[in-house]
Amino acid sequence: MTVLGENSDRFSIAVPDHADETIGLAWGVATDIGHKRDHNEDSLVAKGTVFAVADGMGGHASGDAASHAVVTRLGELADGDFVQPESIVEALRSATLDISDVVGESKLGAGTTVTGAALTLRDGHPYWVVFNVGDSRLYIFERNVITQITVDHSVVQELVTAGLITAADAEHHPDSNVVTRAVGFNAEPVPDFWLLPVTPGSRVLLCSDGLTREVSELDIRAQLAAGFSPEKTANSLIAAALESGGRDNVTAIVIDVQSSSSVGAGDTVEVEVTAPRR
Repeated sequence: MTVLGENSDRFSIAVPDHADETIGLAWGVATDIGHKRDHNEDSLVAKGTVFAVADGMGGHASGDAASHAVVTRLGELADGDFVQPESIVEALRSATLDISDVVGESKLGAGTTVTGAALTLRDGHPYWVVFNVGDSRLYIFERNVITQITVDHSVVQELVTAGLITAADAEHHPDSNVVTRAVGFNAEPVPDFWLLPVTPGSRVLLCSDGLTREVSELDIRAQLAAGFSPEKTANSLIAAALESGGRDNVTAIVIDVQSSSSVGAGDTVEVEVTAPRR
């Protein structure tokens, strides 16, 4: 388990080329090993302009090394200001090489899911660039409505999309833990990307599947709507997952947009992002 960053009650960043325009954020993070595992392979980064949750796979040290590599490379992007989506692709590629170096010739290999949000600019306006590989998730809660932004890369999600099973069936399907994309395993990372306006009063949740397998979306919404601080909300979500069984490692980041005086216009849109190989 790797945790980069810490809880923050107030973080402010200026919008380039827009005098006196700033974004104010607050966030809370929490993670737990759960009741059934003997090792926490989840990792997270929460460093102001970059937030991500990674759920390692490969068993014990290998899964931990994979999630560590991803959040470490993504955390390096937070050393600057706003993040270019292409830089996220490059960070995931670098993490893939890091994972290969650590795991070496292991037959099982190692990999990790990752879901994240980074502050970016489009036409001079701030947006979240949301990215996802695997079945960790990002939700947005605003105007009392919760919306899942990311789409799981999993066998059961493909079955749901094809109309072969329902979303309710997917939660209890025997292949519910089988992902179709990951970072690692010596493969090119293939993230999906969305642009999401940075809206004052909105709340963003990033989480590993240790939360979503134990706590229903309705109950997650109730936690986000309760009005507690991001830190208390993140801890409450973890507690709910543990109370429901805690069968897996569980991690959550809750981000509040306290203010944004330069709001990007329009709805959430999925975008294609590629970065040329060097």
